[in-house]
Amino acid sequence: MTSSSPLLLLALMLAWSAPAFLPARAGAGDQGLKHIHLYMHEIFAGPNATAIVAVPSPLGANATFGVVGVLDDELRDGPDPKSSSLVGRYQGIFAGAGLVSPPGMQSAINFVFTAGEHSGSTLAMLGPVLSFTGAIERSVVGGTGAFRMARGYCVMTAAGNPTPDSIVYEVDLFVKMDYA
Repeated sequence: MTSSSPLLLLALMLAWSAPAFLPARAGAGDQGLKHIHLYMHEIFAGPNATAIVAVPSPLGANATFGVVGVLDDELRDGPDPKSSSLVGRYQGIFAGAGLVSPPGMQSAINFVFTAGEHSGSTLAMLGPVLSFTGAIERSVVGGTGAFRMARGYCVMTAAGNPTPDSIVYEVDLFVKMDYA
């Protein structure tokens, strides 16, 4: 045995017992996720469009690669725009960033809460849209106000087409604030 063996043994003992000295995390068993349920109302054509292509693809009218768009949709507490309350905006950009089929659309979205329980706070979301036929899932990567240091995920599913030029998505946000 060399003279460094006692130091090595002490280091190993400390490494093995370190978890016993760390404080337990609150909410570790239930993941500490907050569920927020909303509806996003989007108009994609006509004079009142809330989602538009700002820069067309340089590859032609039928190409999605290189398309850049913007959106400013309503966030409501229900699927019917006439009987539900406006709670905020769903604002962001999207870009055609995939050459494969189906083409991938990358997005950067902010949930801007203007009324209700989360008024004055925002959530930031990033991620691809690989298909518009099933659930759309993106990562929640941060926020402001009540959502500082937020992380989590968002699942959006189509809830209906009130008009031929619009769509309503059911939005389920699962958010965790990590202040540690």
